Amino acid sequence: MPTPSRPGRGWLLRLVIAFAFAQGAVSMARPAVSYRALSLGADERAIGVIAGAYALLPLFAAVPLGRRTDHGRCAPLLPLGVVLIAGGCALSGGARSLPALAAWSGVMGLGHLCFVIGAQSLVARQSAPADQDRNFGHFTIGASLGQLVGPIAAGYLVSERDGAMARTSALALLVSAAVAAVSFTALWRIEHRRAAGSPKPAADKVPVGRILRTRGVPAGIFISLAVLSATDILTAYLPVVGEHRGIAPATVGLLLSLRAAATIACRLVMTPMLRLFGRTALLTTTCLLGGLLCAGIALPVPVWALAVMLAAMGFCLGVGQPLSMTTVVRAAPAAARSTALALRLTGNRLGQVAAPASAGLIAGVAGSAAPFVMLGALLVGAAGLGLRSGRVPAAEPAPAPVAAPDPAADPVRAEPAPDAEEPRANRNPA
Repeated sequence: MPTPSRPGRGWLLRLVIAFAFAQGAVSMARPAVSYRALSLGADERAIGVIAGAYALLPLFAAVPLGRRTDHGRCAPLLPLGVVLIAGGCALSGGARSLPALAAWSGVMGLGHLCFVIGAQSLVARQSAPADQDRNFGHFTIGASLGQLVGPIAAGYLVSERDGAMARTSALALLVSAAVAAVSFTALWRIEHRRAAGSPKPAADKVPVGRILRTRGVPAGIFISLAVLSATDILTAYLPVVGEHRGIAPATVGLLLSLRAAATIACRLVMTPMLRLFGRTALLTTTCLLGGLLCAGIALPVPVWALAVMLAAMGFCLGVGQPLSMTTVVRAAPAAARSTALALRLTGNRLGQVAAPASAGLIAGVAGSAAPFVMLGALLVGAAGLGLRSGRVPAAEPAPAPVAAPDPAADPVRAEPAPDAEEPRANRNPA
């Protein structure tokens, strides 16, 4: 029998590029949707409802999509996601009412979910266990690149002068649709075919309850929910805070992009940080510091101090997402890893529905900065769970993928990230 070959990393580079454009479109559209809602007469509560609508359809679609991916290919979800993102952005730009804006925002969120489930499942399926921390970290750099450029572009295009917010926010949404479409250029040959005789996916479905009872999966889901909720509310509500504090949209865009740039810096040094501190200490400390910094946004600080806080918070929050992905993948049963990742995304979307709605209620009562105190408490709770997540025993490894060589792959492979604090990596808790 021929020796199985592992695919190179050219597919990962193309995936990062595609994700950067898809996430850039979404990160540009989210604040533009908030500004368009403001131009249509929305208050803080309405902004919260519209921000929550972005996650409503994905809340019900995540698990079925994960089931489908566990027993089939991942790549078809990527172009489908791009089409839905581009359509949702373009139609949001033409919305003339708040309910229509909320509906098309939901379509955008469904597209983002399709893309992310397919992409995360590709990384989990085509990465060796020792490479997962590194590859998930590199994959999320694509998201951070999009979050870096998108808000700057939205802030540049949206203008409040002479009552132009309605027109310029619509323009920003149409441009974001075009940005999403660029993702198609990087989606070629991104999934490797199994060679003849390689194992097929398991036919039996692992019950959702069993996945959720697996030690490590709930912790990974909650940490991811807390980190993403903080990022999401920051994107949706910093424009509102800026309106109340007299900060121009262009400056708000720069502040959001500064946060994203710090997240990119964090993920570029993820491997040495894991080697130096270990998974548990790194995850716990960054969640705790991120929570304190997030709550600090509620203070009436000058713009320069807000910039410093957002940069530090972006660096701290950069750890949670990739490590929560690896935590869930390693803890979940081998036949249900895409479903486990989908459950993680369901938790994310649940947070994206509940957190904006709660933020809207809190902002309506206590002011636009108060939701950041709520998010700070959520991140401190995630820090507590982080104490356990680094010591979670992993499920039995799935069979190594047998893949055709990638002609575009980089023949030079980086050193794998250390499997820090995983002393029981071969135990199956299920």
